[in-house]
Amino acid sequence: MSDTTKFTDTIKAGYTFKGECFKIGGAMLDGAVIPGADVLIPLKTMNRHGLIAGATGTGKTKTLQMLAEGLSNASVPVLMMDIKGDLSGIAAAGTVNGNITDRCQKIGVEFKPQACPVELLTLSNQKGSRLRATVSEFGPVLLSKILGLNDTQGGFVAMIFKYCDDKKLPLLDLKDFIKVLQFVSDEGKKEMEKEYGKISTSSTGTILRKVIELQQQGADVFFGEKSFEVDDLMRISEDGRGVVSIVRVTDLQDRPKLFSTFMLQLLAELYATSPEEGDMDKPKLILFIDEAHLIFQEASDALLQQIETIIKLIRSKGVGIYFCTQNPMDIPAPVLAQLGLKVQHALRAFTAADRKVIKQTSENYPETEFYKTEDLITQLGTGEALVTILNEKGIPTPLVHCMIRPPQSRMDILTETEIDALVAQSKIAPKYNQVIDSQSAYEILTGKLQEAEERDAKEKQQDEEQKAEEKEEKKTPAKKEKGFFDNPTVKSMTRTAGNTIVRTLLGVLGLGGRSRRKSLF
Repeated sequence: MSDTTKFTDTIKAGYTFKGECFKIGGAMLDGAVIPGADVLIPLKTMNRHGLIAGATGTGKTKTLQMLAEGLSNASVPVLMMDIKGDLSGIAAAGTVNGNITDRCQKIGVEFKPQACPVELLTLSNQKGSRLRATVSEFGPVLLSKILGLNDTQGGFVAMIFKYCDDKKLPLLDLKDFIKVLQFVSDEGKKEMEKEYGKISTSSTGTILRKVIELQQQGADVFFGEKSFEVDDLMRISEDGRGVVSIVRVTDLQDRPKLFSTFMLQLLAELYATSPEEGDMDKPKLILFIDEAHLIFQEASDALLQQIETIIKLIRSKGVGIYFCTQNPMDIPAPVLAQLGLKVQHALRAFTAADRKVIKQTSENYPETEFYKTEDLITQLGTGEALVTILNEKGIPTPLVHCMIRPPQSRMDILTETEIDALVAQSKIAPKYNQVIDSQSAYEILTGKLQEAEERDAKEKQQDEEQKAEEKEEKKTPAKKEKGFFDNPTVKSMTRTAGNTIVRTLLGVLGLGGRSRRKSLF
């Protein structure tokens, strides 16, 4: 038996499945595509997660695009993180050229230009349906992990959430959370300490600084209403294909904390809201994360542990997660161990450190008698990759050098006019793009503080007026109160009456006048 025959039989045996699957390319040996040695992916195992890795320019983004097309055609909804802005072309039909025709002939597939049903989403003010989440939906545990808080500070955050629940103070956006922090540090400190325990001023200060740091990366745009509903990510188009939702995050490359915040919240929400499904014939949703190193770039140990836990558990919900990055070593080892499908494009060996990474990478793949993996990784052409997947029994398939089929959609970006048209015909954009500012903790506490300020100002004014009156009384001596007989009119009347009485008495006694006295003598 020749090596080619043995290789063909090995590939056919390893990549033959009972359930529904789709072809991603043709197997290669000694630089040539072997007819009949097709590389297929079973839909049943697509929820086992995966990795697409390779240096810049090796074709990994087009592989991601091709996989998304295959899933969409199989009625599986897809969610894609578009960091570089080059995935939007999946919404337009591709064009045929000589290279594509030649590749399709070698692989044994037909090229049919086709656009996928696409929904554009955004975390910022870019064009598309807005993705938002409230602070309450994050919860104290997840928010503490995002902020990188210690146990003491995390306990205080949990106390704040409990206080807000008890006092009916909705936490919708970051300004709500900041206002509550300020309130319990000042006006509401005595009230909160009485009911929930001692408050550390240093803890509130630290938490406030970390929240402001998150604000500086644009988190104000993400936190708020209306919260995005997970069901809107799992839609099927009118023609029966899965909708490809593209999150445009081209402006988050320099804001990794916001990107990791969004991704962790999304994964947590998917896990919390999706029912347990067990083994399914095909997944409910596949999530592709381009430039995945941004998630782990500034992640704390606690955050990494949270991501690892969700990835381990979420596959039973029918959700698969695929990381796309330049170097497999960008993915933490515990997460890398959970990835069933691996598509490894070429890596470059320019330095000793590069060669070391390539050797480590080759050791992550099944051993094979047909290739020297460590050498082949540096020799792969554009649009070629080493592939291994999990079969329907959960066993890794043989490692295969695969020529990847080209995407049938446009391998370029959409124009601004095309983006405008896509957003205009969106069925969910009107639902999520309206501005909502409900009464929440910020407005309620601001009202309380204003009432307290007005009350304090009124009391202060009353105190000042009372002090002024008391001061004036001290300056002016008290006047003696005039009696009834001190009145001049009364005095005059009294004197007149007195004189009349005297004259009358003298008259009675015969001493009435001078003439009378004279006559007596």
